[in-house]
Amino acid sequence: MTHRDLDVYKQSMVLVGNIYKLTQTFPKSEVFGLASQMQRAAVSIPSNIAEGASRNGTKEYIHFLSVSTGSASELETQLGVAKILGYCIDNDEYNRLILEVNKIRYMLVQLKKSLSSKL
Repeated sequence: MTHRDLDVYKQSMVLVGNIYKLTQTFPKSEVFGLASQMQRAAVSIPSNIAEGASRNGTKEYIHFLSVSTGSASELETQLGVAKILGYCIDNDEYNRLILEVNKIRYMLVQLKKSLSSKL
């Protein structure tokens, strides 16, 4: 079993696609601003899951899962900023994306707990 088999990894990859689709609708002035920050935060989630899984120890893996969790929180904040600025996020889309981020964050926390119990 590899990181690619984990539901949290699969769902975070879907989230990356959803964030890229969303940020394509942002004003051109945001290409290097909020859009870029959101894309980096979203990509950081599965990237850190993958990097942590490839490390030698459980403690390192847990550390990288914590980084992923932080990136999910960062992305949640950035979605709120995008909504405030009116960047093509209606309430339904915003709520759907927030639920998606929260589900991933919950799954990361549960994975960290599971790994911690094996230490």
